[in-house]
Amino acid sequence: MAGHSKFKNIMHRKGAQDAKRSKLFSKLAREVTVAAKVGGEDPAANPRLRTAIAAAKAQSMPKDNIDRAISKAAGGEGENYEEVRYEGFGPGGTALIVEALTDNRNRTASDVRSVFSKNGGNMGETGSVNYMFDRVGEITYGAEVGSADDVFEAALEAGADNVESDDEGHAIYTEATDLNEVNKALEGALGEPKSSKLIWKAQTPVSVDLDAAQTLMKLLDALDDNDDVQNVYGNYDVSDDIMETLNG
Repeated sequence: MAGHSKFKNIMHRKGAQDAKRSKLFSKLAREVTVAAKVGGEDPAANPRLRTAIAAAKAQSMPKDNIDRAISKAAGGEGENYEEVRYEGFGPGGTALIVEALTDNRNRTASDVRSVFSKNGGNMGETGSVNYMFDRVGEITYGAEVGSADDVFEAALEAGADNVESDDEGHAIYTEATDLNEVNKALEGALGEPKSSKLIWKAQTPVSVDLDAAQTLMKLLDALDDNDDVQNVYGNYDVSDDIMETLNG
């Protein structure tokens, strides 16, 4: 959880601004609508929709917004979004994977390429960096659900592969094919998670210095500002000292 979650925490604090929150809600609603279109409108029978709703609730998205997003799928409203993935290189020799939902593949590709080039990065071809990552399931809980030992025991019993805990919470990792099964078992032991989804997990984190971290943060923030970008995964690791400087 080190480098990735720390940067996301910085971006989350920025997201407290109204404009950022509105953009975040739009992205969450888009994922809810797509999930409902793909797998049906019943969260109990649609793991992706259940995850999308949980993510929306975790960001305090109003229930009316969530219901409206599901209704769009039910009524066949809204654009037909396509799931696309981009890969590229960031400052300091880092690798990034960008997931997007778009109604115009050419526009999104052009926008993402521009963001990379303007912020010290370079968008690569499909397959240029994904070999540095594993496709795994990630289930997250807040620190309040229990100690690292308690969560580890629950995760082991549920069939998870690994757990990473820090002061902010717990990240439980599974094989991609085991995500739903492990998630159900953990709900019984620990309650509803903050999130449960497939992610790209870096195999070997890359340490970055202050200059690279500053540029990388601008790149991540610019990607986050793009309406079509849903998730960004990276293999960067940032020391606590550099994080303090960035927060300063």
